[in-house]
Amino acid sequence: MIPLQESSGGVTFAVKVHPRAKKNAITGELGDALKVSLTTPPIEGRANEACIEFFAKLLRVPRSSVTIASGQTSRNKVIRVAGVTAQQVRERLG
Repeated sequence: MIPLQESSGGVTFAVKVHPRAKKNAITGELGDALKVSLTTPPIEGRANEACIEFFAKLLRVPRSSVTIASGQTSRNKVIRVAGVTAQQVRERLG
């Protein structure tokens, strides 16, 4: 399982995004990052929005609780989720 960092601001974890995939899904792990496939292209921030929406639904939190802490223009991103514990994230990621 990927490492999760818990702080007062929430839980952060690394992801590697694969845009223009057939479906939105977690496809595995790559080192310390979660591999995520998204159907949207990386144009004008649409893949970032899709990434935020995907994790909000998956983790059952409001969309406003999920932010991209770093990597806005990269495939390697750090996702921050507010209002949950590392244990809750681990359970909901499966």
